[in-house]
Amino acid sequence: MCGDTMIGSLAGLARLLDVESRSISAENPAGARGGGGRAGQGTGAEPARDLGRGWKVSPSIHIEPGATAVLGDIEGPGTIRHIWLTAAARLWRDLVLRCYWEGDEACAVEVPIGDFFCNGWGVFSQVGSIPIAANPHGGFNSYWPMPFADRARITVENRSEEKATCYFQIDYTLGAEEGPLAYLHAQWRRSNPLPYAATHPIVDVPAGTGRGHYVGTYIAWGVNNSGWWGEGEVKVYLDGDDEYPTICGTGTEDYFGGAWNFDVPGQGYTAFSTPYLGLNQVIQPDGLYASQQRFGMYRWHVLDPIVFRDAVRVDVQALGWRSGRRYLPLQDDIASTAVFYLERTSCARPTLPGRDALEVI
Repeated sequence: MCGDTMIGSLAGLARLLDVESRSISAENPAGARGGGGRAGQGTGAEPARDLGRGWKVSPSIHIEPGATAVLGDIEGPGTIRHIWLTAAARLWRDLVLRCYWEGDEACAVEVPIGDFFCNGWGVFSQVGSIPIAANPHGGFNSYWPMPFADRARITVENRSEEKATCYFQIDYTLGAEEGPLAYLHAQWRRSNPLPYAATHPIVDVPAGTGRGHYVGTYIAWGVNNSGWWGEGEVKVYLDGDDEYPTICGTGTEDYFGGAWNFDVPGQGYTAFSTPYLGLNQVIQPDGLYASQQRFGMYRWHVLDPIVFRDAVRVDVQALGWRSGRRYLPLQDDIASTAVFYLERTSCARPTLPGRDALEVI
């Protein structure tokens, strides 16, 4: 179903002869052919006053408090190939990215921009994976393919109390994909704190939703106890699974590709970023107000696909150690982003909570 829709390959470039390249930015908001560099007004008009039209007159947009900006509204068929975006780090949880497919009034993607780009703590962390890259200093890039038949619409809502300046570029091709389409979905959930002896739900696509492919997890994990925190298993319940899952991991750090507590002897926690998985962020206590350890981790199921025919549910346990070498259920701050493709343009998703519930504290 998904094929090269998941992640483009070099071989796939040979099929691009029948499509057309387009790009949307503040300089060319409609993505029109020959439409770039024509802006007469914009955030760069003052610096460009001696040079005029064609000289970086509109490199960004302002989004007022409480407002939603449409970054792109594209008529298809086509595929969004790349999104680059940046904004002030203090706003990464306040700016909410949404994607809508085929005119559906319900969005398929609804995630704070920091979490979508594996930077959920409002502190920059470099990410060098294939579908997501975060580069100095807050250059966010997505290469998740986003195909659509008739229409794609991408928005950013500003939930902060200040005007946000957003720089962005959306690169896409016009032309139909081969075979049935799979639409990109992303959902955000937070347990803060996680109830005692409960599991954190990463995603829950209910029965009857249809076929899809679960492609990735990002977690911003804040630890509230001393000691090791990552004994919990990640479990994937497919289709008819009820009490017991089809896929069950061996521990949190194992799921994200590490081992033995992410601890290199003599170095402590050691961050890493690879094409499909990583511990990209380790935030240590500063001895004053930043009192807790915080981590950012991602895993992309691209070469190890998780395909479902009807439903999928993913959760993670939070376990540490207590006396007598017993597991300790933790009550940590866990914010997760689940990424998946689905043959439907929308599905059941949690209501995004208010600003206070998203805030990094």
